Amino acid sequence: MQSDRPRRFTFLLLDRFTMLPFAAAIEPLRLANRSSGKTLYQWRLVGPAGDFATCSNGTRIMLDEGLEQDAPTDRDEVVIVCGGTEVAREATKPVLNWLRRKARGGASICAVCTGAWVLAVAGLLDGRKATIHWENHDGFAEAFPEVVLFRSVFVHDGNRLTAAGGTSSIDLMLHLIAQSHGDELAAELADQMLHTGIRTDQDRQRLSIPTRIGVRHPRLAAVIARMEANVEDPISPARLATDAGMSTRQLERLFRRYLNRSPKRYYMETRLARARNLLMQTEMSIIEIALASGFSSPSHFSKCYRAQYGSTPYRERGTGTATRLQQAAPLSPTAEI
Repeated sequence: MQSDRPRRFTFLLLDRFTMLPFAAAIEPLRLANRSSGKTLYQWRLVGPAGDFATCSNGTRIMLDEGLEQDAPTDRDEVVIVCGGTEVAREATKPVLNWLRRKARGGASICAVCTGAWVLAVAGLLDGRKATIHWENHDGFAEAFPEVVLFRSVFVHDGNRLTAAGGTSSIDLMLHLIAQSHGDELAAELADQMLHTGIRTDQDRQRLSIPTRIGVRHPRLAAVIARMEANVEDPISPARLATDAGMSTRQLERLFRRYLNRSPKRYYMETRLARARNLLMQTEMSIIEIALASGFSSPSHFSKCYRAQYGSTPYRERGTGTATRLQQAAPLSPTAEI
């Protein structure tokens, strides 16, 4: 699908947005214009402050305009919400209203990194497929059950697009460029950026389990995959061993040899990591977090959590760090913020 008119991209830079996904989204547009010898794309930077936005790394980016100066929505426009740390603080009434107005005007609405959180707060992902950075996945899934969440690098659902963060923005933009101007141009741009493998919406965000743990043992990887997929309802080591075609003693030896811990200990660490994410990213109660992480009682959960992290979940919820991270909890789309 080609058009003689340049397609317009509007980047909404929220305060403390992450630099890498933003740069990875805007550079393919520049390179597309350069490689084609035509102005295929135009872009502008907007933000709530109107003058500049500050990245999570402290860098300031000058904006073209504020939200109140926005031009009429073009149905061919793509709005890209660039999120970062403490993203829920940026889901203010002006931002939410601006996004809803853009959606009503027919613009495609996109988010990179944690920007999907703001789209969900605005109600723009209800009943839609979406993705978010794997670190925020559990909290997002609990906060927005109406969103069909995937662990893909990016998701394209009609006029809603989400990319998980990091270099996934490159893959999403190459996907859009290929749709409009062909696979050959997209491949040329990937070559320019030394992006040796263009990922699709079928590719997952994280490294494979063998790569992550540094061990290429298929049966060990299979057991760990089952652990990660069954956090809320843990499977006993005996059942894991039987299903993997080995004895419990063999499973114990396998974990000791390659991971220097027992299967039970590894499983516990996996469950506690999920609990910590939920504690920091949502307003779920401690008992809800305990149950979602496979613990039958808050007291047992608290005891295990303290042994792992040196603080109880109750106390950590009250610290400045937890309170700050906790602001990733959902906000009412119509609330005064």
